[in-house]
Amino acid sequence: MTAASAMVPPGSTIGILGGGQLGRMLALAAAALGYRTHVFVPERDSPAGQVATATTVAAYDDLDALSRFAATVDVVTFEFENVPAATAGHLAALRPVHPGPGVLAIAQDRLLEKRFLNGIGVPTAPFRPVATLPELEAALAELGRPAVLKTVRMGYDGKGQTVIRPGDDPARALLALGGADGVLEGFVDFRMEASVIVARTASGDLAHFVPVENRHVHHILDTTIAPAAIPAATADAAVETARHIARELDLVGLLAVEMFVTADDRILVNELAPRPHNSGHWTMDACRTSQFEQHVRAVCGLPLGSPERHSDAIMKNLIGDEVHGWPAILAEPDAKLHLYGKAEARPGRKMGHVNRVFPRASFA
Repeated sequence: MTAASAMVPPGSTIGILGGGQLGRMLALAAAALGYRTHVFVPERDSPAGQVATATTVAAYDDLDALSRFAATVDVVTFEFENVPAATAGHLAALRPVHPGPGVLAIAQDRLLEKRFLNGIGVPTAPFRPVATLPELEAALAELGRPAVLKTVRMGYDGKGQTVIRPGDDPARALLALGGADGVLEGFVDFRMEASVIVARTASGDLAHFVPVENRHVHHILDTTIAPAAIPAATADAAVETARHIARELDLVGLLAVEMFVTADDRILVNELAPRPHNSGHWTMDACRTSQFEQHVRAVCGLPLGSPERHSDAIMKNLIGDEVHGWPAILAEPDAKLHLYGKAEARPGRKMGHVNRVFPRASFA
């Protein structure tokens, strides 16, 4: 199939699995390019549903609802990677799904993801699969403490993981997984958490945004600084790593590659997210093309936009009650406020973000 024949033109409908803030901003970017969007989500009054052309409210395992949804759209994508594999497989038999179900399967299984990365020559933190207490004790003996125990599936924003430090009871840590399979990761002495977002089309065209620094509070992304203050050689290595992974996945869409930059400036990949990502929100106000527009372009077979940044930026998540500071943010001349339409501010809940932009004097 040629790139031209795979193109989904403006005026078509993009199906989005998931109704969170990523889906909301994806729908808004799609509308700017002349697309309609149809959101499939289990909850009513979702952030994405508030701005989409149409919404189906149904469970992800409702095959009849999925089939009706597929009949109304021209291409399907997703805004989070924990969509059930059976859901993606059912839709892929009816409509193009980008990124494909195979990419989804890798990204939603930490053990499969790490084995895939190591298999294509991408280094990660050392890890061991663990399902029982003897396996966990043996893994701790090999990897040492501190170490991080994570669920193999369904973890995000610090959920489904715990640090095991000297003196901690491994049995208690394993119990916290609730019976789920786990993976133990050796602790990494890193000086920075970073990420690179790359887009790839079905014809193999690639475009990437600059590496950024990510700062977390209570395991939730708090601030992204663009660009990351790392040596040029390290930035180049981070970019090439992300592009290599996208090629090996045969990605169509957007991929966020979360990384550790070690004290000696090596790159270790932590996790993959085949969708728009929180660490790419800064692109909305600092780049020629935002991550959301780029994702639309990639999944619809359009030419990729320029990822060049016209400004440096600091993105700050508004978590919980921080959103109530919106009046002061609106008064800042260099700040761009983005709110997600969520009615209730709860601790740990992402309510919006603000991009503070600083134009580059060298930009022409």
